[in-house]
Amino acid sequence: MASLTRTIEHWKLPSRTLELGRRTLVMGVVNITPDSFSDGGSFLDPDAAIRRGLELVEEGADLLDLGAESTRPRAMAGTLHDAKVSAEEEQARLLPVIEGILKARADTVISVDTYKAATAKAAIGLGAEIVNDVSGFTWDAEMAMVCSDARCGVVLMHTRGRPDEWRGQQKLAQDVLMDSVRNGLRKSLGRAADAGVSAESILLDPGYGFGKKFDENYVLLARQQEFLALGRPLLAGVSRKSFLGHTLSHLFGGKDAPISARETASLAAMVTAILRGASIVRVHDVRPAVEAARIADAVLAASSSSTL
Repeated sequence: MASLTRTIEHWKLPSRTLELGRRTLVMGVVNITPDSFSDGGSFLDPDAAIRRGLELVEEGADLLDLGAESTRPRAMAGTLHDAKVSAEEEQARLLPVIEGILKARADTVISVDTYKAATAKAAIGLGAEIVNDVSGFTWDAEMAMVCSDARCGVVLMHTRGRPDEWRGQQKLAQDVLMDSVRNGLRKSLGRAADAGVSAESILLDPGYGFGKKFDENYVLLARQQEFLALGRPLLAGVSRKSFLGHTLSHLFGGKDAPISARETASLAAMVTAILRGASIVRVHDVRPAVEAARIADAVLAASSSSTL
């Protein structure tokens, strides 16, 4: 059986370079929205969002991912011109939180979860260092150039189709699914290269739950390490995802497990992602994720040393 290994890589950001692979970095999520699937708008108020971000840092988050537009399928349009949340509204929610967090803790590494170039540019101007684009540079033609000009960190995520198409998509055979995600990520890397985005500033995300049928997500988890062949480190965001709730439905009378009952499953999926090559994990509950990630890291370290 092949050993579990993870290559040491570096992620270039505007003000620093993060080492990836020696230990898993934990990205804490703050949703500044009224309709988030995971927290129901608990942090729409800027002060509440700032407090939450600082709490996550205290709990051990290495970086924060701030989002001001829900990524639930029915909350997203999947195109810039039909966006349910305008760039102006998104920025009104997001920018005060960036300012507040950096005022309190200037060394905080902030990522912004947006597919809008205008929002990305405004956030970078206030000190955000990473753009986490769920569309992989496909929904806003200007995004790649904004990131190139800013020399910011980038997360290119794979999304299969538009959100309003997801429910009608057919389940794919395993190899077809892997080829689809691999080719989509390769195209995103091509768009980044064409705009002059440095390869060392890019992470890739398979996009769990984004246009994938329930069981397809487990195929991606089981074979996630195959995406490392694309040449960049991986970020995995499996926290509280609906495919986990679906798997636990037998415990809830045939209905998907509620968000509040998905934390143990989230940790199990997260550890699997780490053991399959993820260098960063995106989570809602930071402290247990930090603890679980350390165990997974110890397994990887032991596996690596046993092969020397």
